[in-house]
Amino acid sequence: MSPKPMVRPGGRSARVQESVHAAVRELVGEMGRDALTVPMVATRAGVTPSTIYRRWGDLQELLSDVAVERLRPETDPADLGSLRADLDAWAEQFLDEMASPPGRAYIRDALLGDPDGTNAGQCSAYAAEQIDTVLARAVQRGEPVPETERLIDRVVAPIMYRILFRPGRLDAAYARELVTNAVYALQIEAGARPAEAAAPRRSKKPDS
Repeated sequence: MSPKPMVRPGGRSARVQESVHAAVRELVGEMGRDALTVPMVATRAGVTPSTIYRRWGDLQELLSDVAVERLRPETDPADLGSLRADLDAWAEQFLDEMASPPGRAYIRDALLGDPDGTNAGQCSAYAAEQIDTVLARAVQRGEPVPETERLIDRVVAPIMYRILFRPGRLDAAYARELVTNAVYALQIEAGARPAEAAAPRRSKKPDS
């Protein structure tokens, strides 16, 4: 089961989060991440440092929270008319965004300030929600579809592993290859089931 989507705070809490997040993004753009401090962020956001410490704990957890928000997809996956085309386009875009320098930095921050795994789970939920959208469209077209977790395991997981531990082959061809493997496995299983169902059972020979 995918983690529940993160609920955005409302009212004053939302305004504080928005101003602090904006301050972090501005300051990182101006002076770089390594020079950032909580007092700098607080001054730019118009809040006290204690507000940041009380809500986020420390700078790393704040950076993690900002990263998770930046990794949130802004639009639904493209609808290109077929499961394969939609998955190819989504996987290529996912790889391109995650493997970019900003994407890598956001992934690093999201994980480093995430002691209980909540932010990692939220990032996983983003991917699962996008895949669910693609699969729901395919079901409406009458296409056979794999399970969401199969695509997480065979498309998302290899991409993230290479980004984090073994960079290389991070291009559109690699993304399409992963989709091919996932969809081909589904086609094999779909083709095997009727044959298995039709195969007669061997009867035991009567004892002589």
